[in-house]
Amino acid sequence: RRWVRNAFALMAALLLLIGGILSWVLRGYYYQSLRSALENRAQLYRRTLELSADAENASTWEKRSRELIAYFTDKDKLELQVLSTGGSILLSSTGFVPENDPAVAEQAASAAANGGECYWTGKNGSGERVMALTVIAQDSGGNTIGALRYVTSLRPMARQITVLTLLVFGIVLLILFFVALSGSYFIRSIVDPVTEIGRTTRRIAMGEYDARLTKEHDDEIGDLCDAINFMAQEIGETERMKNEFLSSVSHELRTPLTAIKGWSETLQSVPNDRELTEHGLTVIGREAGRLGGLVEELLDFSRMESGHIVLHRRELDILAELEEAAFLFRDRAARAGMRLEYFGEDLPPVWGDPDRLRQVFVNLLDNAVKYSRAGDRIRIEAAAMPDGVQIVVSDTGIGIAPEELPRVRQKFYQTDPSNPGSGIGLSLVDEIVRLHGGRLDIDSEPGVGTTVTVTLPAAEKEK
Repeated sequence: RRWVRNAFALMAALLLLIGGILSWVLRGYYYQSLRSALENRAQLYRRTLELSADAENASTWEKRSRELIAYFTDKDKLELQVLSTGGSILLSSTGFVPENDPAVAEQAASAAANGGECYWTGKNGSGERVMALTVIAQDSGGNTIGALRYVTSLRPMARQITVLTLLVFGIVLLILFFVALSGSYFIRSIVDPVTEIGRTTRRIAMGEYDARLTKEHDDEIGDLCDAINFMAQEIGETERMKNEFLSSVSHELRTPLTAIKGWSETLQSVPNDRELTEHGLTVIGREAGRLGGLVEELLDFSRMESGHIVLHRRELDILAELEEAAFLFRDRAARAGMRLEYFGEDLPPVWGDPDRLRQVFVNLLDNAVKYSRAGDRIRIEAAAMPDGVQIVVSDTGIGIAPEELPRVRQKFYQTDPSNPGSGIGLSLVDEIVRLHGGRLDIDSEPGVGTTVTVTLPAAEKEK
């Protein structure tokens, strides 16, 4: 509708205006051509008469006029009338002399007063529209001896002008028809796919993430279809990972809660067993700490999503934080049959948040232990770089498939959903490192192991 209202209507108005102007130009051209033809004819015959006219013999004018009419060859196109000096019709090429018309005398007088010529367009006595040219004839002495009046019907010319006008407007209408036909085809080629895109996006919005668009043309609409299909795929994948995340978090929350609830009931039923009470309280404390860590991780994720992670920075010894994290996981790795190795050297101070950086190292070591097997080795290395420090955590565990490697930093993503975890640890690590102005690199090979490199700027550079 907008195309019809804006583009097509404007084009139609412009073409109709051009058609009208062309018709007006054609009409003016034909009228001017007719006037020129009458004038040329009149001048020719008037000179013929004037060359042999005798002003002292009045009969000479009438005689020569009769000869002119007798040899007048255009009787089928024009009517030639010979007028007296008073404007009366003396002779006519039609063979009969019409009654004297006051209008004819007026035209002769007007011709005499306006340089010897007078054009007139109007209806004759029979009601037919005609064009008349009246010219004054003079002798060699400049005396008026009479006048010639040429009369032609405008009906054939009007008919021809009407035919040409209809032809012009017919061409205009034909152009508009083809414009409308091609325009409607072009519009359908856009509107129909856009309508289908609208239906499909509404289906996606309602939760049908498997809905897809068919790409019919390799153009902007096709690119939009590809983008929407990619969006639906990503949303579906995110939704799947979110559901797995909720399921995993629910399980992670349920496990410590079940342990806490079970041991609290056990301690209530056996209140006087000191050894059992101490063991139960130890389990309850450990599970409560695990539960608190999970809740804190979820809170950190919420802060990351809203952009409200706050860093309390100060100049710190990064080795102290790294050694504390390594100490926490040394016993856990030993119990699982793994060997944890630590290699560090003197490092320049780092400008950062000690709690958040410790959280980074804890997450990386937790993943290394989680995805390694008995007999594997976990290696921690710290080295000074020209512009900062570099911490490398590597393992000889199960590794990550190449197609999964680009996605491991995405929220909710888990390479192995059967392993415990929320799927948000690496995304948090990546965000914290980024906020410190550093870089997180991950290299892995299935069956060989994984290497995670954290690069942080030195304190002076970061300041």
